[in-house]
Amino acid sequence: METNRQLDALGDPTRRAVFERLADGPRSVGELAGGMPVSRPAVSQHLKVLKAAGLVTDHAEGTRRIYAIDPEGVRVAQAYFDQFWTSALAAFKAAAERAPKENP
Repeated sequence: METNRQLDALGDPTRRAVFERLADGPRSVGELAGGMPVSRPAVSQHLKVLKAAGLVTDHAEGTRRIYAIDPEGVRVAQAYFDQFWTSALAAFKAAAERAPKENP
């Protein structure tokens, strides 16, 4: 299941930090690694896992690879969480409708 791979990929704090840095826009490995407590090769390995999970895409620009968040992969993850949100809202609505009404 794709969602399992995505959740597993984002379960690692460093990998999640790499993913979150991409929220500002596409970046190279070097740009992503700047200021992180891990090496550039480690960032590359984290990106490889994120790409395999369908959360990021990459393309070549000269000799560099540029990584970006994959909107389709994020949509799949969002749909997974939306099912819980919808259930939670329905349960809240049902509970509110069962609650006794207060007189003003």
